[in-house]
Amino acid sequence: MKQRWLRRVLLAVLGLAVLYAAVPRPPLREGLGFSQAVTDREGRLLRLTLSPDEKYRLWVPLERIPSTLVEATLLHEDQHFREHFGVNPVAVGRAVWNTYVARGRRMGGSTLTMQLARIRYGIESRTPTGKVWQMLRALQLECTYSKDEILEAYLNLAPYGRNVEGVGAASLVYFAKDVERLSLAEALTLAVVPQSPARRDPGKDAGALTAARMRLFERWLEPHPEDAERRALLSQPLPVRTPEELPFLAPHFVGRALRASPVGSSVKSTLDLSMQKLLERHLRQYVERRREVGIRNAAAMLVDWRTLEVRAAVGSADFFDEGIDGQVDGTQAKRSPGSALKPFIYGLGFDQGLIHPRTMLKDASTGFRGYDPENFDGEFVGPLAAEEALVRSRNIPAVALARQLRAPGLYGFLQQAGVTGLREESYYGLSLALGSAEVSMVELVELYAMLANGGLLRPLRLSVDAPRDEGTRMLSAQSSFMVLDSLSKGPRPAQAFRAEWARDTVPVSWKTGTSTGFRDAWSVGVVGPYVVAVWVGNFDGQPNPAFVGQTAAAPLMFEVVDSLRAKDPDVRRVHPTPPPGVSRVQVCALSGGIPGAHCHRKTSTWFVPGVSPIRACDVHREVLVDTRTGLRTCVPGPSTRTQVFEFWSSDLLRLFQKAGLPRRVPPAEDATCGLEQRASAGTAPQITTPEEGVDYNLRVSAKEPQTVPLAVVTDADVRRVFWFVDEQLVGTAPRGEPLHWAARPGTYVVRAVDDQGRSDARTLTVRLVP
Repeated sequence: MKQRWLRRVLLAVLGLAVLYAAVPRPPLREGLGFSQAVTDREGRLLRLTLSPDEKYRLWVPLERIPSTLVEATLLHEDQHFREHFGVNPVAVGRAVWNTYVARGRRMGGSTLTMQLARIRYGIESRTPTGKVWQMLRALQLECTYSKDEILEAYLNLAPYGRNVEGVGAASLVYFAKDVERLSLAEALTLAVVPQSPARRDPGKDAGALTAARMRLFERWLEPHPEDAERRALLSQPLPVRTPEELPFLAPHFVGRALRASPVGSSVKSTLDLSMQKLLERHLRQYVERRREVGIRNAAAMLVDWRTLEVRAAVGSADFFDEGIDGQVDGTQAKRSPGSALKPFIYGLGFDQGLIHPRTMLKDASTGFRGYDPENFDGEFVGPLAAEEALVRSRNIPAVALARQLRAPGLYGFLQQAGVTGLREESYYGLSLALGSAEVSMVELVELYAMLANGGLLRPLRLSVDAPRDEGTRMLSAQSSFMVLDSLSKGPRPAQAFRAEWARDTVPVSWKTGTSTGFRDAWSVGVVGPYVVAVWVGNFDGQPNPAFVGQTAAAPLMFEVVDSLRAKDPDVRRVHPTPPPGVSRVQVCALSGGIPGAHCHRKTSTWFVPGVSPIRACDVHREVLVDTRTGLRTCVPGPSTRTQVFEFWSSDLLRLFQKAGLPRRVPPAEDATCGLEQRASAGTAPQITTPEEGVDYNLRVSAKEPQTVPLAVVTDADVRRVFWFVDEQLVGTAPRGEPLHWAARPGTYVVRAVDDQGRSDARTLTVRLVP
């Protein structure tokens, strides 16, 4: 008998071993889909997504689940969880006796491991066969996993009412907090829900949930008598939120953060919910106020340039407004930036030694191989410093400077910066300087953050756990600082006074942009530790004369800036500082050159030794004047004396005359000055028409004589220009006036010789066209 009994035991053990080996390792979380929780940087929930099977289900490691919830769950569900092997024979025997022998209230007798087996493998445990299968699966789980792994799985998969599973999702759904922050009352509440999730639904507590919680609380007091004072609080229904009340905040930002994160993982984002609501409020109120001029939509971003963390992002004025295509994310849409790209032209110019902030640039009518840009206001202002040209967003100086840039130029700069969707460089030509390429707000913000970071470009960060990029060097620290310093000198919109005259101001380095055709209005600024970007327009590209950066986008940006100044002390404390290698030097206020003996107006500018251009001032020149005739002379005598005059080019003199600003031009020469002496000084003429590289067409069908205008820019001492075509004199013209030459087909060499003997030449091709 004894041998037979031992044989049976061995066979049973062998059978169980074969069964365990034959059945695959039971999965705990494999094959399950999970929700994704996106929170702001302080842990406030922005959105909780549904899993692929339409559940709110999150996986939370056991070490993050508070001990009060773990202890309360074991106290309520399975006090002997740590001692049994997956099945509690006493509990099973009691359940069988009460259910099938005594015919009393139905009892399950399931351990926590058995409940996990039922949940995970969909076992119908109400039948005897199902119960046996449930116990076998529980034994298999116990043989495969540790107690902590089983407990962790149960707490993450147990039902908590409706379509909510697991303590992580239940805590967020019902109590709007991370599971780690649950109070004792909330932990006890969740502990009793899985036993009867339909009757104890936290969102529909008719008394059953509170009663069950109080029964558990009485048992809780045995090991924790110090919590007795909380009885009154626990006896009241707790304020809870239903799944229908889950937040749907910062929808555009959250959508992008979800797409950037691994599937099924939660995201602690860089967003600051208070900043996000501030930005949303400003956009909503601004659009409402400006609706009468056709402003119905806007987008904005707020980024900490120190960390590249996105603190707030609003993709449209109203996510749910179909009339404005509100679900389109304006922070990622490709739009024309207009003049918002100009700071990077000047940055490259600083680095390539073409200019410094006070270098004089020319804002005059100029052609660039058939491209004839105009300023936004249709006017030309003449000579102005580079930093002033940037602040005032003059087009001609920007295009002229972009043309001088060495490779890779602005196009290569944008490519290196990772701007996507660029066409071939030839498609844009020099119009790229005025924003003909499309960029997104994200790309534009990264570029302005690059300036604040001393020329290092880094990608924006949406998650606090995102790795920090080492960065790509785009500009020097010195050049980046000089660009920001120049941009900080622009007055606020509609401000008629200088910023330093006001108290409690903060420097803002900012730039606007207006696309061709009034489709996009931009304003981007660096203030304190933030980059603020604003776009105003329509996603369908409909134009509106009100879409001007200075008047449509900048006022909204400065409303945000003022709120930031009041909200964050860092806005006053953090600002760009001069990096090593940049210093202040004295230059001529008119020319930006090294001051000469006759330059009486001087100013200081930032200067990078060994990089910034060093040119002597050539505007102020000393000449000999015969006091009897008032003419210039080259022979000193008793009646001559030296005088200082301003030598401006003819195109600038014409602008001064038009503006009513007469200049003291040098007088004409007398006969004592030979041609060789005259040509030895001054600036040679520069032919502007015909333009270099441009062919001119004559129509065969034209009835009137057709001419080609010959125009040249000369020095201030010139009175007349002589024009030659293939060494033949074809006419003369006064300074600043064009000569119209009766053209004929062919290729010619056109030469302009001024009355000082200086000259310039250009090749001209004239064609006949139908």
